[in-house]
Amino acid sequence: MFKKILIANRGEIAVRIIRACREMGIQTVAVYSEMDKEALHTQLADEAVCIGPAPAKNSYLNMENIINATLLTGAEAIHPGFGFLSENSKFAKMCKQCQITFIGPSSEIIDKMGNKAEARKTMMEVGVPIIPGSKEPITAAEDGIDIAKEIGYPVIIKASAGGGGKGMRIVNSEEEFINSFKMAQKEAMNSFSDDHMYIEKYLVNPRHIEFQILADEFGNVIHLGERDCSIQRRHQKLIEESPSVVIDEDLRTRMGDAAILAAHAVKYTNAGTIEFLLDKNKDFYFIEMNTRIQVEHPVSEMVTGIDLIKEQINIAFGNPLEITQKDVKITGHAIECRINAEDPDHNFRPSPGTIENLHLPGGNGIRIDSALFCGYKIPPTYDSMIAKLIVYGRDREEAIKKLRSSLGEFIVQGVKTNIDFQYKIINHPKFQAGNVDTHFVQELMSEEEN
Repeated sequence: MFKKILIANRGEIAVRIIRACREMGIQTVAVYSEMDKEALHTQLADEAVCIGPAPAKNSYLNMENIINATLLTGAEAIHPGFGFLSENSKFAKMCKQCQITFIGPSSEIIDKMGNKAEARKTMMEVGVPIIPGSKEPITAAEDGIDIAKEIGYPVIIKASAGGGGKGMRIVNSEEEFINSFKMAQKEAMNSFSDDHMYIEKYLVNPRHIEFQILADEFGNVIHLGERDCSIQRRHQKLIEESPSVVIDEDLRTRMGDAAILAAHAVKYTNAGTIEFLLDKNKDFYFIEMNTRIQVEHPVSEMVTGIDLIKEQINIAFGNPLEITQKDVKITGHAIECRINAEDPDHNFRPSPGTIENLHLPGGNGIRIDSALFCGYKIPPTYDSMIAKLIVYGRDREEAIKKLRSSLGEFIVQGVKTNIDFQYKIINHPKFQAGNVDTHFVQELMSEEEN
């Protein structure tokens, strides 16, 4: 097994990885920007190396500095977490060239599945259902109009190399297409340095369902069931749960088989997520694959008892999966709330600052993934997510009760948070009935305005 792993990330995911490594008897190296010198992950790791100034491009996205820190400390592997360099094929290739194990798939697979148009093409070839849309990436708005006419409005314009809701626009008519296309394309270029776009049929009021997979180097692939990620704001997930209230055993088997087929199609290794949209007729369509650990991985861990970070490390070391599909049992119900330092009353603007008082909820079936501590200064430079609250119950009703209790006990003073907004979501009759889709949050906000 690896003796030392460098974590090329920050915040709660860095802390999560450090804790898994500790349990496995593996030493850890934290990297940090000048702004993160006193951050929790730097204090928990066995070693810590500064890799540059606060801006991410000069630190957490600085590939050369991270590689140098790895070589300097003698770490054998790098865990990228999520975000930053986790889906950067150039970085994965650099690791290989420097004989450092990248805890994730190969650069070739990242390239293949990171490009949405290429991923769609691959899924079509193996028979995984996809949403009707462009077969190849496009750069001209006129070509997009022709495709939209063929598949019918509404359509969604997406950045081919994108993610996280960047470079996306929903278009309801030809009159608004060109302007929307240019805006999405400009955003894609600014975010990903790539102006290739693709067009998809826009499904009205779908659910966002994703399947967690694990795949080793010996061709073994399993799935750990689904996560329902339909509670979103501007394509950013807020609440995730497992299992989904609308997935029965037959549909779970069919979607799980499709997820495994998708992984086999690209000879995938390590942890990954196959994301689908599910329409009102229970028809499902592949939308993308995330070639990394997900923010919401804890809910899968809670209902299966499988530690995904440890599995990632074991697979990267070259060990075969010890778990078969028959071993995966989904028990109970788990829900995760993302706690963000933001102000919902002012268009969710980020709220950096110093944590003056902090009380984290606890109890049976309550898990907090966070890097917060009293006196910690939340920087304005990075993502606003400061904690994940995960609850586990015997069933969904019990999980919701635990979530309500835990949110009421969760105190963060010194900055604004979305805790009260999350409380409104879980107390809404539609959420409690499981009757939600990807437009639920938008509808909730409209209700409050009226």
